[in-house]
Amino acid sequence: MKRVKRIVLAFGTRPEATKMAPVYSALLAHGGLTPLILSTGQQREQLDSALAVFGLTPDRDMNVMTERQTLAGLTAKIVPQAGQTLREMEADMVLVHGDTSTSFCVALSAFYEGIPVGHVEAGLRSGSLSEPFPEEANRRLTAVLSTLDFAPTPLSKANILREGKADAGVIVTGQTAVDAVREVAGKVPLRPSWQSRLDAGQGLVTVTMHRRENLPMMSEMARALSDVAQAHPELHFIYPVHLNPAVQEAVRPHLSGLSNFELTEPLDYAAMAPLMAASTLLATDSGGLQEEGAALGVPVAVLRNVTERPEGLEAGVLVLAGNEAGQMRRVLLDLLASPVRLNAMREARNPYGDGLAGTRIAQAIGWHFGLNERPLDWQP
Repeated sequence: MKRVKRIVLAFGTRPEATKMAPVYSALLAHGGLTPLILSTGQQREQLDSALAVFGLTPDRDMNVMTERQTLAGLTAKIVPQAGQTLREMEADMVLVHGDTSTSFCVALSAFYEGIPVGHVEAGLRSGSLSEPFPEEANRRLTAVLSTLDFAPTPLSKANILREGKADAGVIVTGQTAVDAVREVAGKVPLRPSWQSRLDAGQGLVTVTMHRRENLPMMSEMARALSDVAQAHPELHFIYPVHLNPAVQEAVRPHLSGLSNFELTEPLDYAAMAPLMAASTLLATDSGGLQEEGAALGVPVAVLRNVTERPEGLEAGVLVLAGNEAGQMRRVLLDLLASPVRLNAMREARNPYGDGLAGTRIAQAIGWHFGLNERPLDWQP
């Protein structure tokens, strides 16, 4: 009797956990595949809260996180420890997600161990190694090591094929973030304090800023947000501030004294998903929140100069605001002053998925091991 294939899902951050949760569920339902979770603990508190939302517990936890850790130090911890752990877990395949340091380092470890790698959310490209940093390099390096590439959109598949990979191993699945955010936003209520503001007619704007490349100008970006909030007292701005001390030091002096700007601790996914769904606008430098906003029909202003998710720009659900304070201020003010434009963004089609990405990924892995037919590529 053949042994059921052991598929290790390796991740270490909150976004990875939420986007891999639908894959875990689909693998569990497949029948011929056994999912196992390897956590690096790259983001400790945020990761644990995300796992709890989906009722997941790591089978192994490497616990690599230390305060103010450097990228080089993180890499030096993960690579050797992950190789040994994957051997002990008897992995038949390793799944990594997107563009984190965990993803690249675990993929490298698996390659050294001769274990095939499946890359979830493969093929995103900004075209600039410094934006976002180090994520653009991480995802390109991971692509060199992967056996199966699960591209969320046809454009991301085209990026991979242009780099010379074979068509058979690249499957368009849709974005697993769509699966996850629709599930959670649909069953978890908004916090009562925010719901009461909506009931009183006050709109909500959700803000996140944390990217490394934005740190040099983050203080000025926060000042621009202050100006926008003061221009719109009818709106309540909610900003879950990243735990990075450099982010805290940059934004709090400019935003903490405003009556309509609420600075909170980082929110778990159960709180963040319904907040995004209830928002008038999402202003973010995150990658995944661009897709989640689109999936929920919420207009997104991207606080970056480039995006590796250009499908949203083409569809009209995203707009680039940049990270220069003056431009960012103008874009946000223009958006908030135009209900017609915001409504058009809400009604634009979602180019990122249909909620079945996890199922397609499980089918593709089953196909790799000869258990079922190859799934058809998803088409938006």
